[in-house]
Amino acid sequence: MADLLNIGLSGLAATKTSLTVTGHNIANVNTPGFSRQDTVQATRVPQFSGAGYVGSGTTLVDIRRSYSEFLTTQLRSSTALSSDVLSYKSQIEQLDSLLAGSTTGITPSLQKFFSSLQTAAEDPSNIPARQLVLSEAEGLARRFNTIYDRLASQNEFINKQMKATTDQVNRLAGTVAQLNDAIAIAAANGATPNDLLDAREEAVRQLSTYIGVTVVPQDDNTYNLFVGSGQPLVVANAASKLEAVAGRGDPTRFEIDFVSGASRQTVTTLLSGGELGGLIRYREEVLDSTLNSVGRLAIAINTEINAQLGQGLDLKGNVGTALFNDLNSTQLAGLRGRPFSDNISAVDASVTIRDSQLLTTSDYRLEYDGTTLPTGYTARRLSDNTVMSVSADGSGILRLANAQGVDQGIEISLTGTPAAGDRFLIQPTRRGATDIAAVLDQSDQLAFAAPLLSGASLQNAGNGVIGQPTVSLVIDPANLPQQNFVSDPLRLANLQALGSISLRFNNASNELEFVTPLPAGVSITTVPQTSAPPPAVPAPAPTAISALSVTPGQSNNLSYAIVVTSGGITQSYTVQQTFSGRPAQGDTFSVGQNLTGVSDNRNALRLVNLQNAQVVGVGTGPNGIAAGVSFSDGYGDLVERVGTLTAQSRIDESATSAILKQATDNRDSLSAVNLDEEAANLIKFQQYYQASAQIIQVARTLFDTLINTF
Repeated sequence: MADLLNIGLSGLAATKTSLTVTGHNIANVNTPGFSRQDTVQATRVPQFSGAGYVGSGTTLVDIRRSYSEFLTTQLRSSTALSSDVLSYKSQIEQLDSLLAGSTTGITPSLQKFFSSLQTAAEDPSNIPARQLVLSEAEGLARRFNTIYDRLASQNEFINKQMKATTDQVNRLAGTVAQLNDAIAIAAANGATPNDLLDAREEAVRQLSTYIGVTVVPQDDNTYNLFVGSGQPLVVANAASKLEAVAGRGDPTRFEIDFVSGASRQTVTTLLSGGELGGLIRYREEVLDSTLNSVGRLAIAINTEINAQLGQGLDLKGNVGTALFNDLNSTQLAGLRGRPFSDNISAVDASVTIRDSQLLTTSDYRLEYDGTTLPTGYTARRLSDNTVMSVSADGSGILRLANAQGVDQGIEISLTGTPAAGDRFLIQPTRRGATDIAAVLDQSDQLAFAAPLLSGASLQNAGNGVIGQPTVSLVIDPANLPQQNFVSDPLRLANLQALGSISLRFNNASNELEFVTPLPAGVSITTVPQTSAPPPAVPAPAPTAISALSVTPGQSNNLSYAIVVTSGGITQSYTVQQTFSGRPAQGDTFSVGQNLTGVSDNRNALRLVNLQNAQVVGVGTGPNGIAAGVSFSDGYGDLVERVGTLTAQSRIDESATSAILKQATDNRDSLSAVNLDEEAANLIKFQQYYQASAQIIQVARTLFDTLINTF
């Protein structure tokens, strides 16, 4: 009877625990990360009797979690991937709306600007039409400024979000470390602390929404967590930290440091997954290149428009002045080069735009190893980590070129000699969109007239016709491409020194001969040439010529250069014009300063033609082959790229959400609490309890009967 009583009591104890576990499951049905638990029973050791072994009841051997390491790992990785894509998508959709919007993008303002130029070119003396050009130029510059401000605001948001995210990562890493400690202590008693394990799994899952982590289980039931390329975020009960700090090269662009004790390591490019990984990926793949692309377009528009205006004359007969500001001012050049904050020396860098057509959309890193200049310098193009060659002129100004020898269009000046190990971040186009500004406020100063005018003598006997010259101006033809403008008074004095040049037809040689003597300081040469990328050999120097060959009765294309040295500057006028008809012996023609250019629109038409000129990204194609695009196409390529990435991110978001849902369902199918199943267990265990109690009641009755017998 005692055995029967013990058997009943063991059943009661086991059933009571099972009811408690079932109640615990029901109570935690909505607890995040909770894994359903159940009891595992086994028979007690039986006792031997004359008839054989007789059972002695039941005992609980374990309270088990419904847990699968594979399903949990799958859920964790799916969470990190989904959070990464969601974070990336939320940012790029904003950018896509900004760039492609009919009221926020560059294209409408660009079209309005060139439309106003076309209208003004049709009537170059119309002051209201000229004033409209100034207004549209100001609107275009402000549109660039606004887009930069929006992109800069997005960058600031990313900085703040990176800081907030790293705070959450550090909080959860500390939680995991504390749970590791508690689990190790509890596990030392020989039993598994199920609820602590669930709490830790949920903390790791939440951590995966912020950053991708690698989990390595240990023998004592603790977890070691690693990020990046193996940086230990949590080891046993010790947690390291991630910190969002101002970039060493660009303080406006935060970086992530891994801090462990007294050591600190920059791990920004090593991190992936989670919200933090998505933000970093978006910034590196999209935001930085977009800032540079918009900046390069602004710089190209600024320099090309200003350069063309500098090749014409305004309503007063003066050399054209700039419509947009000087992007190579000392202040703006100084903002394009940044010394790293951990440099030893105090040397600063400034970057001058030498040729806007050769600019890429990449930043560069310049390093100095302390050896002889310029071989002591190394440079990398950060967009593809390509090594650049570095050269220096006699004054120490540095230039960069790629492996094909294509110049990158910039010149770098340092304020001194850096120390060994010093680094500089070179950002030629990063601020282009915010730096551009329309500065011309007098419409009569728009240089719509060409500087040179041709004509035939009224006394000519033949019917030879010389076309009006198309003129390209180069200051100092020995130093192509065109550099910063010399002051207008000197330019005008130089043009006036040209005066007028006469050409006389020689019937015997079929040549137009330049009548000598030429004006003082004037010479006629072949057209100055620039080397096509990659430069195999230096371009040949212009040579002097005295006549131009023509074929009477046919249309001839004349090409030559008028070089004028006056007022301390050398100006080369590259002339392209036509000659047709049949001139007679001795017929003369003239080429000289345009003194009556009020109704001349030749330079205005060249300004209009810039809309379709391929002047952006020249020489940036495969193997350095010229691959320039127009202003509109350059911006269109950017919008198309961002639009494609946006569409891809939406597809990725749908896919990763489906993967996450499937991983969640798989985990829940095993580990989640099912109320219907738990209700059935309640009934089952209640019946077990009642049956065990009945065993005790029978044992008591038997005992009472035995006592009463005596």
